[in-house]
Amino acid sequence: MVGAIDRCPIATATYKANFPHGKVLTNRLEDVNIHALRRDIGSIDILLASPECTNHTCAKGAKPRDESSRATAMHVVRFARAFRSRWLVMENVVHMRPWSRYGELKNALARLGYELAEQVLDASQFGVPQSRRRLFLVGDMERAPGLATPSRLTHPRTAESILDADDRWRTKPLYASGRASGTLERACRAFDILGPNAKFLLVYYGTDGGGGWQPLDRPLRTVTTLDRFALVKPSGSGPVMRMLQVPELKRAMGFDRTYLLSVGTRRDQIRLLGNGVCPPVMRSVIKALTVS
Repeated sequence: MVGAIDRCPIATATYKANFPHGKVLTNRLEDVNIHALRRDIGSIDILLASPECTNHTCAKGAKPRDESSRATAMHVVRFARAFRSRWLVMENVVHMRPWSRYGELKNALARLGYELAEQVLDASQFGVPQSRRRLFLVGDMERAPGLATPSRLTHPRTAESILDADDRWRTKPLYASGRASGTLERACRAFDILGPNAKFLLVYYGTDGGGGWQPLDRPLRTVTTLDRFALVKPSGSGPVMRMLQVPELKRAMGFDRTYLLSVGTRRDQIRLLGNGVCPPVMRSVIKALTVS
């Protein structure tokens, strides 16, 4: 990694901690002197881009969309034009594809000389213990781009595999005074199906057919920028619960132990993870793209 740009200072501090020799800028893309940056870091082999996804994702529900946020994706063209890297990868939520300017973006990259292909990949098919579907648009200046091949695992890694030892984190009684009624309703739905001594995850900030909970014998649901997963388990005095912690969510994203995530508060770190790209997936995408 020779360079990185992000508007969030927590993100750029994390980049710098992990890639101390890289040129890391805390800035809006609009304000970057791209020609000065090109002179500073020289040529690059591959351009990795993850434009802002907030106003593409379905997680925003029916809230109004900010077109200026969506348009940050067009900076991919600007950087590709300046650096002329042989390869590029753009990652985003699947819901970017219906965007009115998505075709314009692809056409502009094609005019620069890139042969393009796109894939929707689920991290759980690349050894990551999380269900996370993302769009990958890949480009190659010299040939049709190679595509990553999901493993089609018969038994994907499960949410159980990311959990720390039971005694590492402090728990609280599930039926503690003041507990929100919605939390108890989610737990009751799980108990009704799994039994009174069940161990499972409550899932906040999202509604679907799962009923606000999930079992531990399947991949974790998508990690977002919000603190949304709580572990419920039995104890001698009744069920207890705790939120999943940063080290557990880091494993759920597929980061290894060597990756430093020590900047900012717990909330900051969860936000970074929710905005991240699962390394095993990106590794497979890049390998397929660059290996002859």
